[in-house]
Amino acid sequence: MTEKPKFAEQAPFTAGSDSHSLNTQNAKKVYADIIDLPHHQSATRPHMSLHDRAAQFAPFAALSGYDDMVTETARLTDTEIELSDSEIEIINSVIAEIASLTENGAHPTVSVTHFIPDSHKHGGRYEPFTGVVKRVDPIKKQLIFYGSDSTEDKTVPTIDIDLAKVIHIAVISDQP
Repeated sequence: MTEKPKFAEQAPFTAGSDSHSLNTQNAKKVYADIIDLPHHQSATRPHMSLHDRAAQFAPFAALSGYDDMVTETARLTDTEIELSDSEIEIINSVIAEIASLTENGAHPTVSVTHFIPDSHKHGGRYEPFTGVVKRVDPIKKQLIFYGSDSTEDKTVPTIDIDLAKVIHIAVISDQP
């Protein structure tokens, strides 16, 4: 004679209100001594806010710095444009004009678009800049701007732009 497994002796599961009410009645019997008691509130500790309570169950960052690394990798940079010889010649003629103006005591307002290399990854970004030229440094190959639009304000540090990174330059006015 084969022995029946114990689970086979139990009544089969039937969906409906009968099985639910049976479970509810069993729960009421088991927890009858505590079911009508008031919710416990600590006398010594403040009640935790729902935000703090939810934070207990929030996922933690198993890999610290991973999100920053993904964000940095996803950040786009531009590649530096190689100018043609004719474009370089045009930029050099405008720079020569600016140099002669500053040598004669004028401080022209100039608009420049130049490349700023990224310090963390290959590439960079192109940024336009408009300002009053203080002088052209042919040795360092830089355009040196006053720190502000006022030529009298000597307290603001100068702004230096590498001429090798310039892709567009235009004189806006001969005098500020």
